[in-house]
Amino acid sequence: MFNMKDIKIIKGKKYLVTGGSGFLGVELIKRIINEGGFVRTIARNEGKLIQLKERFGNGLEIYCGDIADKFTVEQFMVGEFDGIFHLAAFKHVPLAEKFSIECIDSNVIGSINVLKIGSTKNIRFIIGISTDKAAQIAGTYGASKFLMEKLFQQYEKVYSNIEYRIVRYGNVLYSTGSVLCKWKDLISQGKEVIVTDKTATRFFWTIDQAIDLIFNCLLNAEDAKPYVPEMKAMAVGDLLDAMILKYAPVDTKILVKEIGLQKGENHHERILEDGKYSNECELF
Repeated sequence: MFNMKDIKIIKGKKYLVTGGSGFLGVELIKRIINEGGFVRTIARNEGKLIQLKERFGNGLEIYCGDIADKFTVEQFMVGEFDGIFHLAAFKHVPLAEKFSIECIDSNVIGSINVLKIGSTKNIRFIIGISTDKAAQIAGTYGASKFLMEKLFQQYEKVYSNIEYRIVRYGNVLYSTGSVLCKWKDLISQGKEVIVTDKTATRFFWTIDQAIDLIFNCLLNAEDAKPYVPEMKAMAVGDLLDAMILKYAPVDTKILVKEIGLQKGENHHERILEDGKYSNECELF
């Protein structure tokens, strides 16, 4: 039986990463390879997968497909590997409200496939990436991630030979689809920017902190209860002001249009069900 007390990347072992072409996935793959592991990843974007293969070479195997398809996941999980990092997700909050079936397919059905097939393998761990939206559910995305967490906890009760872990955090700065990327482009061009609510607060995390947290979870967590860091928060309006100071052309006034919170969004976030709201935490 594996020693579960110290889950680390083992040099020469292979690790599976779902959603490896995403912002977080790319950095995770780099970290695993830098620590001596090999990676097999699956994603739907073939163009980004080719770029990944060109970047990481023999350290990476790529599979193109959707984890919502059981046969695809079965193909992806053929052979021996040491653990699974489950990152693949439909995560854009407004789009999740509009395309609820697609969100559920990816975040719930896809997670069932990963857990069901992964749990039949001789592996040490499966870790899933969740979100603060699962702590205070306001829409489809948060609900789907809450269900993913519950699935991990149910599998943990049945398959005692595998360690199941969940890590939960807030917004990763400049991640794919982040409003920060759009703001940066618009501000740099001197164009008007749109903000939902300047007084809304959000938890923020750098990409390095996000990757560190995944490995801290593997080292320190004892079960599939969400592993949650202490996070700092910021008012959306303050973040926008800082970006205008940094990116606006000299002597250019940036117009800001406030449109109000969108469906599925909270005014203040919560990362633990009984924890502090983002407006009550230490600010950046």
